[in-house]
Amino acid sequence: MRIKPIKTEADYQEALKEIERLFDASPGTRAGDRLEVMTALVEAYEEKHFHIPLPDPIEAILYYVESRGLTRRDLERCIGSRARVSEVLNRKRPLTMEMIRNLHKGFGIPAEVLIQPYRTLKKAA
Repeated sequence: MRIKPIKTEADYQEALKEIERLFDASPGTRAGDRLEVMTALVEAYEEKHFHIPLPDPIEAILYYVESRGLTRRDLERCIGSRARVSEVLNRKRPLTMEMIRNLHKGFGIPAEVLIQPYRTLKKAA
């Protein structure tokens, strides 16, 4: 298979088969270089055709807390008081830029996930 842009589903499937064939190639070898190029082409095709939207910021925070065995109390150092954490997680208060920076730095949650607009609950008048 010669290296060419991936433009169709058939091209994509062919590239995946080539990557599978080359999967154990050693870096720095001709096969390893070919694997690296094929992988880059597949990633570009997938980004364009199978784009997965970023998760909701609050859902992302909850996922990070649960998946790392953390508690809401652990969020206090990034968000503020226990009441503030509750307000944010219950969508009664939006994340501030400072909270976003702290969550990104403290927990490694991607900033591009946290800065997205998301639904908050409106206060009753």
